[in-house]
Amino acid sequence: MSPKTSSRKMDHLKIVSSKMVQAKEKTTLFEDVELVHQALPEVDEDEIDLSVKFFGKKLNYPLIISGMTGGHKAALKINKNLAIAAQETGIAMGVGSQRAMLENPDLTYTYQVKEFAPDLPFLVGNIGAPQLAHFGIDGIKTAYNSIEADAMAIHLNNLQEAVQKEGDTSSRGYLNEIKKSISGVNFPIIIKETGGGISKETTKKLIDINATGIDVGGAGGTSWSAVELLRGNRPELKDFWDWGIPTAASILEVRSVSAKIPLIATGGLRTGLDIAKAIALGADVAGLAYPFFKAAERGPNEVINLIENLAKILRTTMFLVGAKNTNELKQSKYVLFGTLLNWSNYRNLKHALI
Repeated sequence: MSPKTSSRKMDHLKIVSSKMVQAKEKTTLFEDVELVHQALPEVDEDEIDLSVKFFGKKLNYPLIISGMTGGHKAALKINKNLAIAAQETGIAMGVGSQRAMLENPDLTYTYQVKEFAPDLPFLVGNIGAPQLAHFGIDGIKTAYNSIEADAMAIHLNNLQEAVQKEGDTSSRGYLNEIKKSISGVNFPIIIKETGGGISKETTKKLIDINATGIDVGGAGGTSWSAVELLRGNRPELKDFWDWGIPTAASILEVRSVSAKIPLIATGGLRTGLDIAKAIALGADVAGLAYPFFKAAERGPNEVINLIENLAKILRTTMFLVGAKNTNELKQSKYVLFGTLLNWSNYRNLKHALI
């Protein structure tokens, strides 16, 4: 089975690198968020503090390189370049699904980025909910310890599984397996969607089982449904190319349930302004994948340049709304328009008081 998993990882790399797999009609809905300009910000831009505490660790910027790859020798170059850049700029990083290395330990090296970046501020491991029953608590601990991670993400990818030609579409028991995983380890467990978004109903379930954090993984960016549609040549399922909750809407969904649970905004973010809007809506940190992947193909310096550019736009945005730090950015005023406003009204979403 492991050769098939490794081969699938290579297929994913090739398709994401060479094919158009972004959302077609659906967007993140960040275009429906307008941050309110403050003509008297009373802020010195040079003194704006972009640093955040992320599960007790300091990041220079509220940014994470979302987990993308691993499990094939070709993935090592990407993960290496990402890790070097993350260490240099002081941001967090995740790796892709570690299923391949759990099936074949010989592939563990493709995830061991601390060999190249021993001072990486924060590293997130990754395992899929469908694999929990098979690998159990010991598997999660192995994945965590083998890469010296600071947290583990359990990813939910039912959309991808539904479209994938060899996908697992039996999701009964996932919640209980996640619950057992959370209670069976002593490190943070982040529940991560992979393009479908997290709803308020799902958030309530995750809060009830004491999830440590949530990564919304919303729709509007890279479509893993599209990747599988192309990989499996399944045009009959093309209606699911744009399936999912837009990222901006998913942030509101989660925050309508809890104001406290650590929240990562991923899914189609492309600019520093997107990051600022995500934080204003309620995210603690924001993550990007596809832009970092494309930069990492060209080397770590390209990734560093991208990170610094994102930070510059974020800093400028904070200056214009009068926010001296990310906590003040969370309190900044915004206006919702169009689809996002309709979504919020229809779903009756308000920031939670708990």
